[in-house]
This record gives sequence, structure tokens and C-alpha cells, in this order.
Amino acid sequence: MIAFDLKCRHTHVFEAWFRSSDDYVQQRDAALISCPICHDTGVSKAVMAPNVGAKTNRSATVAPVQRAHATPVRAQAATGGGFGDVPMAPAQLITRLAEVQARTIAQSTWVGPQFATQCRAMHDGDIAPAMIHGQASRDEAVALIEDGIGVMPLVIPIVPPELQN
Repeated sequence: MIAFDLKCRHTHVFEAWFRSSDDYVQQRDAALISCPICHDTGVSKAVMAPNVGAKTNRSATVAPVQRAHATPVRAQAATGGGFGDVPMAPAQLITRLAEVQARTIAQSTWVGPQFATQCRAMHDGDIAPAMIHGQASRDEAVALIEDGIGVMPLVIPIVPPELQN
């Protein structure tokens, strides 16, 4: 099996698995591959980063980014208003996301594995709304979203407070 990053004519990027490169070509030519977002069958291979393993004498410090953005990410203008015209480099983007996430987490309360329960209680009006972060299984997160409760994963994984030195 081989995985390809594909993109449609509307620049949506998605991953698809094929038995071989020839299998991909046959399915593409027969319009059997469609974008999961807009259902466009005009797909092509997207630029993929090679999967290069880390040196064995070093430990990884940042989780790898797995998916490229379909549209360029723009740096925020210095005035604090809209977005500027200069594309933000991936390393700058990750650094900026980490900074924003760290500030947000500092303003919220860790609720650990009670995250889904707390979110649902706030949504139902059983407890006062508050900024929280914690842990939820994929099934719990999907159930919250399906019930109209706005949650999202942290962009940069964090170490729970009880596991920090």
C-alpha cells in the first residue's frame, strides 16, 4: 500500500491509499477519486514531505506536522488588524500557534479526564461557563461536537500537570 497526498482543483488537500502508483493513475483517470470536502473528481498529487526518520542519538522535541494547509497562511499585520501580505513560514506558524496556545492554557483550568463531562455540564447550564482544557477520547469529542458543543483539540500536545516534573 502507498499513501499519497492529493488535492482537488479547489486546493483541498487530503490523503488516499492505493495498492500502487498505477492503481492511483487508473482510479484518477476513471474519475473514481473525489475530494472528501467538495467531491471534485479533478484531483492530482499534492507536494508531499518525505518521511525521514530522526537520528537515533537525538530525541524529538516537537511532534511533526502531518498535513499541509490547502491555502497559504498569512502573517498577522503589525497593527493587530487583518492579515498581512507576507506568507508565514511553517516554523514561524508553529511557534506562533504554540505562543497563543500557551497564553490560552494559562488562562484556563485543567480538568483532566473530566473534560467531556465538564463541557456537557456547562452546555446544559448545570455549571457556570469557564475556560477549561483536559483530556477526552475521540468518541467523547465526536459526541460533544455532534451535540453542538464547541470543542477542539489543542494544536500542540501538552503534558498533563500531574506528569510534569
